[in-house]
Amino acid sequence: MSLHRIILPLTVILLGTCHSENNCSYNDVLQIVKKLPSSDVRPVKNWKTPTRVFIDLSLYRVISLDTSLETLTTYIWFTMEWNNEFLHWNPDDFCGIEKMLIPNKNFWLPDLYIYETIESHSNGSEMQYLDVSSNGTITNSKPLRIVSSCNLDITKFPFDVQKCTLSFGPYIHSVVDIIMVTKLNSTQVFQNSKDIFISKGDWYLLDITVLNTNFTTKNGLYSEIVYEISIKRASVIYVVNLIIPVCFLVLLDIASMFIHIETGERLGFKIAVVLGFSVLLLILNEMLPASDTLPVLGIFCCVCLAVMVTSTIGCIVTFHMFMLSESQPNLPPWVKIWINKHLARVLFFKVKTTQQVELVSAEKGNRVHKNTEICMTIEVRKTKTQTDAELSVEVKLLKRLLVEVLNIRKEITHVMDQDGTESDWHFASKVVDRLFLIFYLLFVITMLAVVIKVWVT
Repeated sequence: MSLHRIILPLTVILLGTCHSENNCSYNDVLQIVKKLPSSDVRPVKNWKTPTRVFIDLSLYRVISLDTSLETLTTYIWFTMEWNNEFLHWNPDDFCGIEKMLIPNKNFWLPDLYIYETIESHSNGSEMQYLDVSSNGTITNSKPLRIVSSCNLDITKFPFDVQKCTLSFGPYIHSVVDIIMVTKLNSTQVFQNSKDIFISKGDWYLLDITVLNTNFTTKNGLYSEIVYEISIKRASVIYVVNLIIPVCFLVLLDIASMFIHIETGERLGFKIAVVLGFSVLLLILNEMLPASDTLPVLGIFCCVCLAVMVTSTIGCIVTFHMFMLSESQPNLPPWVKIWINKHLARVLFFKVKTTQQVELVSAEKGNRVHKNTEICMTIEVRKTKTQTDAELSVEVKLLKRLLVEVLNIRKEITHVMDQDGTESDWHFASKVVDRLFLIFYLLFVITMLAVVIKVWVT
């Protein structure tokens, strides 16, 4: 009797041990999964109960941001999690098996869709397995390459910050069936992405904001999760290769305005600078992003080129005015009044007063009067000499001397008038030259201030 009592418990223990050992295979758990209801329908016991789908992602890399097509290509690590109410097992019955990987064809999958995508997202090798837990939680984790649309604003190029969104939500099921829930908040998502983010040196990750929202369509109310990704362009290469050379050429062109106009070297120097600036813009044209909206830097370069060309034209005008003193002795009245008088005063030139002009005229008159007296004296002497001896040699010499003196008088008068005319033309050219310089500086400083203000704000 006592022996029977001992053998019976031992048999039960051995049978239990054998049964436990027989349930240590993943295949035993898989048999439970195969007995689940159809994977074609949502796994809830009450159809009024919505399935809560938890979403999480980490941004791994920004591959490219095409400004002409306004597309963003990224690599992300994506996780989606939901519960199957029909799936559960006791880990103690299967040697402590709590999780296992099972092919996704055995389960219902949420119809998740990325609303901004313009190409079918790919993960390289398609993940065919799901992580299944004993409590019915199913996790789908995989890397994704996403090409999505993004509204870009390159006004501040190359110091622009772009904000692109990735919206995850169901395409068929409304909030009655599926509710999207964020697994982590914005701070956690940004920190996780920052830890793994790899940059090629062209974009930096600034922030990721997570929003749990709903939107309404004609088919009903839908739940979605929006990830707003903020990235900043790396501007060092553009500063070194584009902005600094442009500024140097503009400063060089401004400095050329201080070359004396009389030599004619300024015109050749300015043309060389304009050609160099044009070549620089052609070489660096590919560095500017192609977009419908022109960046403020592009506007600045165009304005600088236009101002350089205008300044070159102004240099031609002033040099032509300087040379007019040789071909056009008389100064037009409007030049005397509007340029040499009014405009010169506005530009802080020293303008000759009426008294100074009269004094100069009087001085010229005195010189002519003296020359006339000399000629008259010679005429008197000539007359007296003719009375004494008309045929003498002295009379002939005096006649020749009189002719030479009269020629000298005409030449002196002509030279004095020409000197005054040249002085007026030279003065007018200097006034116009300073006017172009002031306009040049105003345009460049104004545009530079606008560009800096746009970049800073």
